[in-house]
Amino acid sequence: MPQIKSKPRGAQAIHMKYTDLSIQTQREAPNNARTQGFALLVRAGYLTRENQPTLLGKHALNHLETLSAKLGDSFLASLDISMISNKSETFFPLKTGGLEVIHCPACGYTARSELASFAKSAFSTEEALPTEKVATPECNTIEELANFLGIPKEKTAKALLFTRPSDRKLIFAVVRGDMQLSEAKLKLQVGDVKIASYEEISASGAVPGYAAPIGLKDALIIVDELIPNSSNLVAGANEDGYHLKNVNYGRDYNAEIVADLVQAADGDPCVNCGQPLSVMSADLLASEGAFFFDKILHALAESHHDDKGLTLPHPASPFDVYLMHLPGKTLDTKSAGVDLDENLREVGLSVLFDDRDERAGVKFNDADLIGCPVRVTVGERGLQNNSVEIKERTSQENLTILLADVVSKIQQNLRAPKTGTT
Repeated sequence: MPQIKSKPRGAQAIHMKYTDLSIQTQREAPNNARTQGFALLVRAGYLTRENQPTLLGKHALNHLETLSAKLGDSFLASLDISMISNKSETFFPLKTGGLEVIHCPACGYTARSELASFAKSAFSTEEALPTEKVATPECNTIEELANFLGIPKEKTAKALLFTRPSDRKLIFAVVRGDMQLSEAKLKLQVGDVKIASYEEISASGAVPGYAAPIGLKDALIIVDELIPNSSNLVAGANEDGYHLKNVNYGRDYNAEIVADLVQAADGDPCVNCGQPLSVMSADLLASEGAFFFDKILHALAESHHDDKGLTLPHPASPFDVYLMHLPGKTLDTKSAGVDLDENLREVGLSVLFDDRDERAGVKFNDADLIGCPVRVTVGERGLQNNSVEIKERTSQENLTILLADVVSKIQQNLRAPKTGTT
């Protein structure tokens, strides 16, 4: 049998056997799969159906952690996945992601939806008119109020009342009627809050459903930064069934805090460039320098796959090489595979050695599912000619390479720049 000479043993790269990892692949996607990436991670044996990492999955996560420590700031860029980010957080857009993110396709501005800013503009600039109390029976919502008075929601002021548990202070927040308060932004300004009770609102002199920030006692008033630039708004009159027209900030009331309090929406103008913002779902990959490797593994699977399985890129793949032997009748292909495994690891290549005595079709299918960048097949016919077969995972071409050239050929393939993902 042709001999594969091993070099003197030095620092060895990762070597694992298929059987040691107890890999269990599946031919069908799990019925609880919400994304194609998750389905493939389960089918390839990285995760259980309950989204728990298997031995292979734990190795993949450990590899990503090691890679992050090695590459530092360039780690995420090395994964070749689509990301959006700000100074402290990096996200992977995904329809089933657990976070809602605001993103500007034009300039790249990105923030969590509840904290995102946008360019605001006053509805109109008018001279302040005298206040006028008007009857507004059964107008407990902004929509009901605007419809009753025949005005746009932009001409109303929305009152939202909370209590701060730390000191029982009533927090009276005011935003324009066409906008939604972001509790996350509010909490940044005043601390933790909870919805105020009827009794807590009444104790301040306000009337639930018809509350106004005028004439209150023992309340902290905070308004959105757009309110001082919005004239002649309709606000509550602190009297059941009545509202005040032409309420103006600075004349009729003041606030302890003026800040950005409202939530950005899809299509709002970007705070940086003015172009329309987009709302999308996403997973958080990194925050303040900390990486979430389980989410990163999912992002890799979503970004790198085809109809046969995963196509994990180097260096993100947990193994550089998927090495397999095809049982022969006259030659010991497994021993030849063991020798080649040692040679590959001697030059720093990590290897997953499929040591099973399985038929070729099963091994090829599993190799495609697991998705290592390069597959090497040691077969009887090839060994008779001092060669093995090499196939890049994303290529359709099988190459027959002399044993003496295998290591250099794989190193060349892994160094070559790759273009395009699926």
